[in-house]
Amino acid sequence: MDTRLAERTTTLETLLEARGLNKQYKREDGSPLQALADVDLGIRRGEIYSLLGPNGAGKTTLISIISGLLAPDSGQVVIGGHDLQRESLAARGLLGVVPQELALYEDLSARQNLRFFGRLSGLRGRDLEQRIDDTLAFVDLTERQRERASRFSGGMKRRLNIGIGLLHRPQLVYMDEPTVGVDPQSRRRILDSVLRLRAEQGMTVLYTTHLMEEAQEISDRVGIIDHGRLIAEGRVRDLVLQAGEQDRLEIDLMDGSRLEAGLLQELERNLPGAARVQLERSDGQGRLVVHADRGRQVLSPLITALGTAGLEVRSVTVQEPNLETVFLQLTGRALRD
Repeated sequence: MDTRLAERTTTLETLLEARGLNKQYKREDGSPLQALADVDLGIRRGEIYSLLGPNGAGKTTLISIISGLLAPDSGQVVIGGHDLQRESLAARGLLGVVPQELALYEDLSARQNLRFFGRLSGLRGRDLEQRIDDTLAFVDLTERQRERASRFSGGMKRRLNIGIGLLHRPQLVYMDEPTVGVDPQSRRRILDSVLRLRAEQGMTVLYTTHLMEEAQEISDRVGIIDHGRLIAEGRVRDLVLQAGEQDRLEIDLMDGSRLEAGLLQELERNLPGAARVQLERSDGQGRLVVHADRGRQVLSPLITALGTAGLEVRSVTVQEPNLETVFLQLTGRALRD
């Protein structure tokens, strides 16, 4: 087996690196299904990386391989310089998992749950109890630590689930849709805790979600997988620019009928970064629509030009392309499809 990958991942920057991952299943009729096709993935230390993909894209297979639950047909995964297949215990010891399905005991208290799972990780004595205290404080369950988990709300159970995955202080934690089924307040607390993991502990987070706005808010980088291949990767803003999507400015005018065609052409020529300028009329009202790479930079000179032409602006809306725009363009499907 090629050991060069393991040597490369001893650098400070990369914590998890996968190269050439392939996995094939057989359908019921015996025909092959290529779940992963030569997937490369690298996650840097201290970053939040969101992996997105529609159902059936290969995301679950990729995560299962990275977590050590499934062996690839070919390829290599290295965590913290340890090959996942050859040095399984060392590699998996650096990984914490927060599954979508709650992995806790309802009849045990929060503290008892943490103690049980901590012992499974080899923790004992004062070190274990101190880690339990720290974890309870982090997930904001200190005051409820003696209560049975069965009495917890959905959001509290989710936070305890996160605590169990963090108790052994992993360098990399995988979170599978940790906000599913919780109320908005609990969702906010969970997202804040993810951001704190990076800010306060320098932890690396591999995050999956069906809520695009979550990935856009918390991620340093995003990877999009479809048909078994990683088809895009990078910062959200960079992905938007690579996809060629532009900002859309909508300027409602008091009297759009006064806007002359010559002014439209002049705006399109002279506004910095403006790609297209058009007029939409409805019920006697006029709306100027401008497509630009950097909409907010175009806004000030645009308003000035309209004022010079004697046109009064009633309202302005700037619609910036987001991660969902990119995802739909790349996959042709919504994240939940």
